[in-house]
Amino acid sequence: MRVLVADDSSTMRKIIIRSLQAVGVSTAVEAADGNEAAALFKPGEFDLVLTDWNMPGKTGLELVQEIRSKDPNVPIIMITTEAEKGRVLQAIQAGVSDYIVKPFTPDTLRQKLEKHCAN
Repeated sequence: MRVLVADDSSTMRKIIIRSLQAVGVSTAVEAADGNEAAALFKPGEFDLVLTDWNMPGKTGLELVQEIRSKDPNVPIIMITTEAEKGRVLQAIQAGVSDYIVKPFTPDTLRQKLEKHCAN
């Protein structure tokens, strides 16, 4: 499984990648912001996208919309501190498959992967 991880915090990217490794995902590509993630994303190259909401350049929401225009089926999970109901609805309308609120555990990530990714 290849996962694209987009977060402007290098610490958070490390936490996400460590969590992915803990649940058996060994291939993760890091993007430091939405623009980099959009440039890296190619349909069929990734089995999952994990993105933060608040990033410089292109926000997570804008990234989701851009990815959805290229690939309507790839699972996209938003990992963010934005837990307000209106924000969650906005993300779902933009095309996210699911939502994880920071801080999270590897177990939470595993549950979302099992729900959205056929291994």
